[in-house]
Amino acid sequence: MSAPVTGIPVTVIVPTFNERDNVAELVARTAAALAAYDVEILFVDDSSDDTMAEIARVAASAAVPVRGIHREHNTGGLGGAVVLGLAEAAHDVCVVMDGDLQHPPELLPAMLARFGEGDADVVAASRYIGGGDSAGLGTAMRYGVSRAATVITKAMFLRRLWRSSDPMTGFFLVDRTRLDLARLRPQGFKILLEILVRAGERHDLRIAEVPMEFGERRHGTSKASLRQGATFLAHLARLRFGKMGLFAMIGGLGAIANIGIMWALTQLGMDYVPAAIIGAAVTIVGNFVLQELFVFRAERADASRLWVRFAASASFNSAEAALRIPVMALMVETWHISAVVATAISLVVAFLARFLFHALVVYAPRRRQPDAVEEPPADTAALRVLKAIDAEAMRPGEL
Repeated sequence: MSAPVTGIPVTVIVPTFNERDNVAELVARTAAALAAYDVEILFVDDSSDDTMAEIARVAASAAVPVRGIHREHNTGGLGGAVVLGLAEAAHDVCVVMDGDLQHPPELLPAMLARFGEGDADVVAASRYIGGGDSAGLGTAMRYGVSRAATVITKAMFLRRLWRSSDPMTGFFLVDRTRLDLARLRPQGFKILLEILVRAGERHDLRIAEVPMEFGERRHGTSKASLRQGATFLAHLARLRFGKMGLFAMIGGLGAIANIGIMWALTQLGMDYVPAAIIGAAVTIVGNFVLQELFVFRAERADASRLWVRFAASASFNSAEAALRIPVMALMVETWHISAVVATAISLVVAFLARFLFHALVVYAPRRRQPDAVEEPPADTAALRVLKAIDAEAMRPGEL
């Protein structure tokens, strides 16, 4: 192992959410591990308990500087907390680690020593290289989900992540000077993925890894949930494909559900036309809910009220379905193709119109009262549609 590079000042960023019982031990172990370094520990706290009070109590007698920032609104989740910590850190070399003690502070000197070799912008603690251990994940199911998510993610960003065995780790060191923090748009847990992908839009980050034994949680409860999993998938799609791609993914799930419902009902003896109507009705509601949560979440605050958005969305989708289903029936009767295949074709054709309507109408900002200064005339609806088509055609995604 390389000798400690004691000349590197470092900020250890710890995002917390109700981790009061872990604060004292985390500070003590971190201070002991980095006794030879110029170090500060920065907590970014989203807690609803008295974690901030515990941070202040521990800071009063800690061997290293300790401070905390409490966020009233946890915008961006854990990832948003990390970005705030990166912006507020006293030093450019920053280490991000969880507050639940599953990331061992004793690994910090090895990470700093690896960074000190001078050939890496990011040093990640990996569960999946030689010497690493993921036992702290707990069940075989969680391990399987973690590995599957890692494989899918690397496949989607092969060039940027091919040197990373664990792009989902929450324990990593990064040189802040290599980041444009304004470009980061975190959502949920996986902030390293966001950093590696967004930074790669301008230049590739050099990444090195050290093995990590992922520990078991001491106190508190895991924040992992089905909702976090859905947020991760949505964020992954947003990174890879942009808003239109995420809309397409949700539409694809709706199409699969639509076809599945139609197939099941026709197998039960129902005629394909009423089966298609029922399938369309179910997926109209489901798609709206998912679009609200994941596609147009940022636009909701300035858009019309919820019931107006739903009415507009359902009305358009119902009208679209009313036009699409006769076309689908015409394909079945004229071309003599399978009703399921005809439904799939008609759903693909309808996608662009649905996206543009939702982007330009359903989630359009509400009209404001005009200011005293005369404003230039607004674009016509037709011109807005043409501009939106042009923008989407020229932009393959947020990357």
